[in-house]
Amino acid sequence: MAEKAKILLVEDDFNLGLVIQDFLSIEGYQVHLCRDGKEGLQKFNKNTYDLCLLDVMLPEKDGFSMAEDIRKVNREVPIIFLTAKSLAEDKVKGFKAGGDDYITKPFDNQEFLMRIEAVLRRSMGTSIAEEEDKGIYELGKFTFDSVNLRLKIGDEDKKLTKREAAILKLLAENKNKVIERSLVLNLIWGDDNYFNGRSLDVFITKLRKYLSADENIQIANLHGVGFKFEVKE
Repeated sequence: MAEKAKILLVEDDFNLGLVIQDFLSIEGYQVHLCRDGKEGLQKFNKNTYDLCLLDVMLPEKDGFSMAEDIRKVNREVPIIFLTAKSLAEDKVKGFKAGGDDYITKPFDNQEFLMRIEAVLRRSMGTSIAEEEDKGIYELGKFTFDSVNLRLKIGDEDKKLTKREAAILKLLAENKNKVIERSLVLNLIWGDDNYFNGRSLDVFITKLRKYLSADENIQIANLHGVGFKFEVKE
């Protein structure tokens, strides 16, 4: 299992992050290390992970907020919080945010490893790995290849930009669900500021144009909330 599991580690303590990354790498895990919540959320959106290890006290976006955003787009991936706090109310908050376990620093390496393995055993049984997508989405009359950035309908085969493909992939994964505008911005750009918001509007307009060949597909704009990618089956 360790050879296959990919872990997202978000820890702002530079030295501790490297120590944890090295320890887990020696155990056979693939570990991507990020140092703030926004960078971690972007990394999560670009890759498929078997486990997220999130420090609670992070710059830009704290671990609880990051977990809540992850749960809006992925209910399956296990999340373990790392924290220096041991208060019961903090643990309750962590579980409410979507966490599967809560490890207090400093921790014993072997206990740390065993708890990671226990969470992974439970989650792998529900087959996150099996769902590691090949990046192909059937969207009405369209076939979307998110890996090769291709959007096909009939004989037409359009090459998308990386950002167009990233947005469409996020919408496709949340088909017929409301997805918050700020969440799209944080996952794709890492920041939900005004200028990125304007860029998002431009990309959404382009995607609507590309998808207009199928009248059963619509990217609905929910004012003040976000978007709903509606695909009539």
